[in-house]
Amino acid sequence: MKKILMVCLGNTCRSPLAGGVLKKILGEKNIEAIVESAGFEPYNIGEGPDERALIVAKKYDIDLDEHKMRLFRKEDFKNFDFIYVMDQRNLRDVLFLAESEEDKKKVDYLMNVLNPGKNQIIPDPYYGDLEDYEYAVTLMQQACERLAESLR
Repeated sequence: MKKILMVCLGNTCRSPLAGGVLKKILGEKNIEAIVESAGFEPYNIGEGPDERALIVAKKYDIDLDEHKMRLFRKEDFKNFDFIYVMDQRNLRDVLFLAESEEDKKKVDYLMNVLNPGKNQIIPDPYYGDLEDYEYAVTLMQQACERLAESLR
């Protein structure tokens, strides 16, 4: 069973939403995988998602009920097969902790699943409004559909 980790800055918006989107799609397609999320900013450790993320999650039937913010750790390279980041800063932060080329090969932009090599980001909606969250979820849905197919 594949293990996938979604990573963003605070683990309160993008990465939990991306993880929730992927879990939903995998469930609909009866594909088994372990999906988790993590972040780098320690401000919200143990807390749930941003309120706006919860609003959008409810609208799109994405389950974030169990989510609690956690930090990305070096051990995540050993524990996960794939590590998907949302933007350049996340990529830099994750790769900084990589200890080998094998670790680095596990890391990619989530949107590269859909558009290989384009390094398209999923913009951080935190300082935006609900439309920004919905736009992020739309991108996540597209990428996660493709990712789910690759896990069959």
